[in-house]
Amino acid sequence: MALEGFPQDVTLRDGTVVTIRPMKAEDGPGLLEFFRSLPEEDRLFLKEDVTRPETIDRFVKGLNFDSVIPLLAIHEGRVVGDATLHRRSGWSRHVGEIRMVVARAFQKKGLGAALAKSLVGLALNLGLDKLVAEVTDHQIGARKAFEKIGFRQEAVLKDHVKDILGSKRDLVLMTNDVSHIWESLQALAEEYLPTVE
Repeated sequence: MALEGFPQDVTLRDGTVVTIRPMKAEDGPGLLEFFRSLPEEDRLFLKEDVTRPETIDRFVKGLNFDSVIPLLAIHEGRVVGDATLHRRSGWSRHVGEIRMVVARAFQKKGLGAALAKSLVGLALNLGLDKLVAEVTDHQIGARKAFEKIGFRQEAVLKDHVKDILGSKRDLVLMTNDVSHIWESLQALAEEYLPTVE
């Protein structure tokens, strides 16, 4: 699957320019370095142990944009953000799931919103109707960020996931229709989102 509109050069609110582009097989070492550079509390609730080379190796060797579209944010040759759109099949083929991680130094500058906008744009182009984001009850910042771009809490599954330390956590399912999320992002664009060149 060819992705149109990439790479995108994005100017963040502080003037920093970041390139958003699809992940390539040769991005493995940079992606591993990115995940290993994250503080433990930022990795605590990720679904997999992304500090293990074999995990990253599986990601890059298994690239299949028909099921998962991974986007990377690159600044000065280094990965500073990772965002993925996971497509479902069968009776949920109209639903996608998004996941995002942004380096601490690039948080609160609009990079997460820019990555989200790219993923939502892809979801629209693919004809998806609904998006899901899964966060734990302890990820208050992530929940607020998803709410800001139009997601709403739909369900809480008690003790549904274990963090990397083995502690059980409640899983919060946040969803909305793709068109509503896109409208929220468009409304934020004038005052909040970075500019895309």
